[in-house]
Amino acid sequence: MSEYYEEQEEKDDESPKQQESINNFGSASIGQEPSAIHCLTIVGQIEGHQILHESSKTTKYEHVMPIIAAVEESRELKALLVLVNTAGGDVEAGLAIAELIAGMKKPTASIVLGGGHSIGVPLAVAAKRSYIAPSAAMTIHPVRLNGVVIAVPQSFNYFQRTQERVIKFIIGNSHISREALMDYMLRTSELANDVGSVVDAQDAVKCGLVDAIGSLSDALSYLHTEIEKNDNKS
Repeated sequence: MSEYYEEQEEKDDESPKQQESINNFGSASIGQEPSAIHCLTIVGQIEGHQILHESSKTTKYEHVMPIIAAVEESRELKALLVLVNTAGGDVEAGLAIAELIAGMKKPTASIVLGGGHSIGVPLAVAAKRSYIAPSAAMTIHPVRLNGVVIAVPQSFNYFQRTQERVIKFIIGNSHISREALMDYMLRTSELANDVGSVVDAQDAVKCGLVDAIGSLSDALSYLHTEIEKNDNKS
């Protein structure tokens, strides 16, 4: 009887901690076994070196980056699930998070839910297997900067180099060709007062940007399959 109560107390202690993790970091461990799959949400705007307005829903890169590193290093966690619903945000912060996800050896899967816009595109394709919900969309456009911009050749050269970093990452972590990506990025007839394209789920898969149209169960099924493969190898 005492063993039962000890186990129950441990479970009760874990619940508030997990709720606190979700509230503070948009992060939780899920799965049939404790801590089998870690779920990470990337929502709102990606916040970089400058703090956004308190009324904005943000994903803070200084919170997300150590979580990803901890998942990769953990002996208990076996896979990472990334839920993406972002309007974009800081380019360098978004690329930093995407590079960490892409560099993981453990199985990773991402799902675009609602939207994976702007820098959300590299974040969506960073996982080893990417999914997009049937109703979701992704906006592809050139790199843009806010604030004062000095109109000199060096500034435009910096824009081009930054954009090339994003392009190389997307091409290197998906099946889309450079030609197709540049076509989506530089269209002038689709977005009002902007250059770029809104790509729906069917087109995202057709052009090779995302691996498949799917749901939460599809992503979890893939991760459990990969976990089982790794367990059998060991």
